[in-house]
Amino acid sequence: MGHGGDVTAELTTDHREVEELFGKIEALPPGDGQRKKYADQAVIELVRRSVAEEAYLYPAVREFLSDGDTIADKEIEDHAEAERTMKALEGVDAGDAEFDRLIGELMAEIRSHVRDEEDNLFPRLRSAATEDQLVGLGEKVRQAKKTTPTRPHPSAPDKPPANKLPAPRTGMVDRSRDALSGRGKG
Repeated sequence: MGHGGDVTAELTTDHREVEELFGKIEALPPGDGQRKKYADQAVIELVRRSVAEEAYLYPAVREFLSDGDTIADKEIEDHAEAERTMKALEGVDAGDAEFDRLIGELMAEIRSHVRDEEDNLFPRLRSAATEDQLVGLGEKVRQAKKTTPTRPHPSAPDKPPANKLPAPRTGMVDRSRDALSGRGKG
């Protein structure tokens, strides 16, 4: 899928990629080991996007929307909830019944969050910010996703400026672990 453009187009593309992975999980029978592989890939994408949104999108929401603080706080809480689910999912094999429960919970959380962003937040942000501002945010998000963590870290800071400090270092460690373990590889 093509990445680029303004922040809403970038994140909508991310949403479609994660939904495609969810569809692959749902198409396989319970216990199939491929489900864990696709779940790991989804978690990698969700964590990368979540960290980038918290670093750049939500500060813009706070700046551009009159009720931006309330909206950003709710979105960050949605991320925290999903991150706790992803952390629990990390140590569960596809053959475990708990995997099915957790992946179902994660899919429901993410689908609800995506619907809210695409139906409410993105249109409001497009109305409040200029095209140049949105394109600039898209570029920042794309750059951030290159160095962000790939594993859930529920205790990491999620609000600026503290959330920007550990992300590249943690991302490097996560990516090294992924390379050694083969996690997230197709």
